[in-house]
Amino acid sequence: MITPAKLLRTTLLTVAVSAVCMIGASAASGVGTVNTDALRLRNEANTTSTILATASEGDTVVILEDAGNGWYKVDYNTVEGYMSGEYLTVSAQADVTIGYGLVQAGGSTLNVRSGPGTTYSKVTTLSDGAVVSIVGIDNGWYKIKTSSGATGYVSSEYMVTCKDSSGSRGDGTTAVAVASNSSMGQQIVDYAKQFLGVPYVYGGNGPSSFDCSGFTSYIYRHFGYTLNRTASTQLSNGVAVSKSELQPGDLVFFRYNTSYPASHVGIYIGNGQFIHASTNKYQVQIDQLLTGHYANVYIAGRRIL
Repeated sequence: MITPAKLLRTTLLTVAVSAVCMIGASAASGVGTVNTDALRLRNEANTTSTILATASEGDTVVILEDAGNGWYKVDYNTVEGYMSGEYLTVSAQADVTIGYGLVQAGGSTLNVRSGPGTTYSKVTTLSDGAVVSIVGIDNGWYKIKTSSGATGYVSSEYMVTCKDSSGSRGDGTTAVAVASNSSMGQQIVDYAKQFLGVPYVYGGNGPSSFDCSGFTSYIYRHFGYTLNRTASTQLSNGVAVSKSELQPGDLVFFRYNTSYPASHVGIYIGNGQFIHASTNKYQVQIDQLLTGHYANVYIAGRRIL
């Protein structure tokens, strides 16, 4: 039995969940499926608040609560935020793969039951800190599968969602912010790669053709960010970041044969590479940032997220 004192310890433990786990266990009330091309996860229940991530059509989110005015508080890929209910198909019960769950029972064991409720028979127990696969939701209960293959139901109040099976712990407050930004940066990179091979045309704003700053503007606009239109003016967007600290999604700038502050811009994708609308082969392509021509004309990096 989980006593009030143990519940208090559970609450205190939520500040120590790692980068791979959502901070704190919030009871799940259902599951939502995104029914539009792109749906933004925001830090408040309105369209002007900060964008935390962008979900694609068919993605699933855990519904935590009805936030009112047509918004839901949700958990998307371990990040809590708010989504417009207009673009979610919501169900209280669904068999759907959500990811991993970490038991947070304040030092107690957690009962796994044969059905979604305390009246169902106990199948087994999970130790505090155990990690299992979440394969469904049913009226506030997670349907789970253990590493041994056993299935059953646990109350979502005593489980936090995780990105992987390690279930390690650390400074949750810092880690979740980093994980959120990192996830968004990778989403930007993945979206940008969809346009590989699209022709370069001066003044092109997409999606059938781009110039360099038209490409970066188009990609970021898809995620709710408005950039200035030219490479030189995009230098004032975001915050400066050193070359050694570049992360996927950061803007990278170059200057050659011009008196303007910058003559070219692209998006860093990791591993010393960036994607851009190139005037070399006149198409969207990936090039090396740390060696060759672009290493010699690189001038700055900017972080928008």
